[in-house]
Amino acid sequence: MDLNLDSITVTNNEEGQRFEAQVDGLRALLTYRRFPDRIVFDHIEVPPILESKGLATKLARTGLDFARANHFRVVPLCPYVAAFIRKHAEYHDLVSAEDLQKLLARSGGTIGR
Repeated sequence: MDLNLDSITVTNNEEGQRFEAQVDGLRALLTYRRFPDRIVFDHIEVPPILESKGLATKLARTGLDFARANHFRVVPLCPYVAAFIRKHAEYHDLVSAEDLQKLLARSGGTIGR
């Protein structure tokens, strides 16, 4: 299945505390917990048929851009989001200095636990 990521809209389901994208009746999501000063990204889930097509990246970017726009500190407990931040320096400032140091010292896994 080919995806045109530009045609896929990611919505913020605030009540469900997740970012969601619908594709052909399938839902991909990034769950979070929001606090007054930070957002904790817990889990990203993409249906197997939609994996490796950039959808997880789109969800991660949307969540991180939301955090930036709302001045939230990011706590990436989700391994995918942690790896994404590690690889994209433009998001390093969203993570606390202590968590960033841990994040950059690791080649995989999560931080903040």
